[in-house]
Amino acid sequence: MELRIEQLTFEYASHPLFRQFSLRLGAGVTWLRGENGAGKTTLLKLAGGALTPHAGTVWIDDIELHAQPLAYRLHCYYCGGDTPQLPWLTVREVLDLHVSLYPGADAALLNAELAAFHLLPTLDQPVTTLSLGQHKKMQLSLALALPVRLLLIDEPFNGLDVDAVAYLRQQLSAPERLARQCILLTSHLEPALPLNGTVQL
Repeated sequence: MELRIEQLTFEYASHPLFRQFSLRLGAGVTWLRGENGAGKTTLLKLAGGALTPHAGTVWIDDIELHAQPLAYRLHCYYCGGDTPQLPWLTVREVLDLHVSLYPGADAALLNAELAAFHLLPTLDQPVTTLSLGQHKKMQLSLALALPVRLLLIDEPFNGLDVDAVAYLRQQLSAPERLARQCILLTSHLEPALPLNGTVQL
């Protein structure tokens, strides 16, 4: 498993963030560090296909994002802080929508993650009724359950209670996961995970 970013260029309204930026990451957890505004969230969105680079290429193994956008997205999941723009859906419907997009997704595994995060009682609520912490747990449940090669997580510990932080660290430290997934995460605090490396922006 490899994430490869080659000669990436991206800017916001003449504010350059990346100029011919290259990065190569293998399986395991990599900590993406940097000050506010350094481009950490932007880089995750570029790697996840949510933003389009102005130049350069992004690969998961032999799948290039621009050439095979749908195939690429089947192998990655971006877990950020954005609220889903689907306010009329229930939590269950949002989850079902995501599961339907990923062939091989295991509904039983997702239910186990939801149970661990104490979200099963919320399934029939409108997604807009979730607290910030519950919304984060919903996204993290998907992140831990979906069968993807690349996992991109923006500030995974923000908004979580102590028990949820401990559970998430346990899941992200599992040797089987570390062997099969490339996990790139941002965190202002030391993530306390077995790291493959760090990247400073």
